[in-house]
Amino acid sequence: MNEQRPITDWLPLTMKEVEKRGWDEIDVVLISGDAYVDHPAFGTAVVGRVIEDEGFRIAIVAQPNWKDDLRDFKKFGKPKYFFGVTAGCMDSMVNHYTANKRLRSTDAYTPGGQAGFRPDYATIVYSKILKELYPDVPVLIGGIEASLRRVTHYDYWSDQLKPSILVDSGADLLVYGMGDQPLRELLRLLKKGVPFSNLKTIKQVAFLQDAADELPKNKSWETVELSSHEACLEDKIKYAANFKIVEVESNKWQANRIIQYAGDKRLVINPPYKTMTETEIDQSFDLPYTREPHPKYKKRGAIPAFDMIKFSINMHRGCFGGCSFCTISAHQGKFIASRSEKSILNELEQVVADPEFKGYISDLGGPSANMYRMQGKDEAICARCSSPSCIHPVICNNLDTNHKHMTELYRKVDQHPKVKKAFIGSGIRYDLLVDDFNKNNNDGNHDEYIEQLITRHVSGRLKVAPEHTSDATLRIMRKPSFKYFHKFKEKYDRISEKNNLKQQLIPYFISSHPGCEEVDMANLAAETKDMGFQLEQVQDFTPTPMTVATVIYYSGVHPYTLKPVKTVKTREEKQNQNKFFFWYKKENRDWIRRRLQQANRPDLIEKLLEEPTSESQQKKPMPKWLEDRRKKK
Repeated sequence: MNEQRPITDWLPLTMKEVEKRGWDEIDVVLISGDAYVDHPAFGTAVVGRVIEDEGFRIAIVAQPNWKDDLRDFKKFGKPKYFFGVTAGCMDSMVNHYTANKRLRSTDAYTPGGQAGFRPDYATIVYSKILKELYPDVPVLIGGIEASLRRVTHYDYWSDQLKPSILVDSGADLLVYGMGDQPLRELLRLLKKGVPFSNLKTIKQVAFLQDAADELPKNKSWETVELSSHEACLEDKIKYAANFKIVEVESNKWQANRIIQYAGDKRLVINPPYKTMTETEIDQSFDLPYTREPHPKYKKRGAIPAFDMIKFSINMHRGCFGGCSFCTISAHQGKFIASRSEKSILNELEQVVADPEFKGYISDLGGPSANMYRMQGKDEAICARCSSPSCIHPVICNNLDTNHKHMTELYRKVDQHPKVKKAFIGSGIRYDLLVDDFNKNNNDGNHDEYIEQLITRHVSGRLKVAPEHTSDATLRIMRKPSFKYFHKFKEKYDRISEKNNLKQQLIPYFISSHPGCEEVDMANLAAETKDMGFQLEQVQDFTPTPMTVATVIYYSGVHPYTLKPVKTVKTREEKQNQNKFFFWYKKENRDWIRRRLQQANRPDLIEKLLEEPTSESQQKKPMPKWLEDRRKKK
């Protein structure tokens, strides 16, 4: 496909490409930690295309070498307006290291999956280099790394509290969250001649100013002050209390401005924009993407992250789950921004036109696949709400969880003559489909959706994420009781049997999450074994900036109650919890037996290892499921 297109269809990566466009100057240079894939699933492409759409001449420096003579940073010279900096689609530390702080051997956002093409703390490294080379050119930072490190945050990899990334990077301005709206406003103001240094009253930006300076005036904003960075260093409870304020303000339509002092500077975080309208989100997705990596990467090998999403379509942004361990709502927001059906079906036409398309859509989804077009029934209620989740501890009565829009859209995609199958590869929120938990299923549209999903859109296995079996741990996770997963599985099995389908249900679980103890993991292993699962998909909790769970991990208290929560921290404790997932491995049997003997849990030894103990035999007869299994053997 690349060979058929002129190189000018991509945003320029080299001076040669700039010259081919006939430009004698660049307005904005964008530095990215990812390879340049011109596709709406990649933030660098979206930001680049938005800048282009506003009439600016944009060039991209993708994965610059930060160790040599820095020629990559100099190749376009000095831009007219500013440098933009992003670490890429992931926080660079999450990209580089496992939960055990081991260096990863691959990078999904680099050609050939090669590691080592971006630095640790990429946003800081890139910004500092630019400030040294071009001290008088403004630097604007954004993307998930900058967004989630905008205030004092715990950094798991250095095991310390760090100040706002603006302090360490020296950048002039930070755009947090999904940056389409603030970026467009900022560009329009620059076009009108407003100096970059005056862009201090745009929503959804953050900046540092001298503590003695006056706050920029805005009559419609109230201001809330956090405990200073220095106070957080001295008192973990103050750091935890800060988080609650930041999360609450991030989830409000009429939010307050936030300030925090760090040394002789004041951090100012302006309130976020209201969620994008359908027209606004369509505008971002409908830009003229080539939907391909830049041709320069052809000889270096495939880009794994692109291969994964090449034939997928993202229908919406945002997630109202508010899970304690997840950064999606912190970055994309809890309110759903849904694309129009027309925009989605137009993208479908682009996907099926690809010569490599073989008839299979890999994913028709979003952060949580089944939240498309879901919103509050009465917007006035949403406007007053500051809850971090619309579905925890219970589903809000004001939330419209109608799945009909999705069911109809799936059918339209299904009917396309070039589509053999359209799969739902994103995880679904199964709790929205359980009537005992979701009382908003008035006309049975959930049942119609799940039947459509199971019979037409599962590629052999459906991924769902109950995350745990312990109610106490699930409450901290902001997830529903595991009993609802049982009910979902019953429905799933019933529909599968009725349609003579043998498709696996794959549940995801997390070990070492705050509030989870070793015996909880043993119970999880026993309960899932009893349900017929032999788990392979296992995730060890990784503390990432700007999540409730990370705040608990570092401070030892829940940010909303400030009450202590027990959390495992050492590598040995974390590995011990993880081992229970793999009860079926011979090398773990002796260890599991010993740990459960120490915990005085003969019942769990019996369930996991199928070894009746003398104590359990005295207490009760062998359970029927074990007796049946023994007979079969």
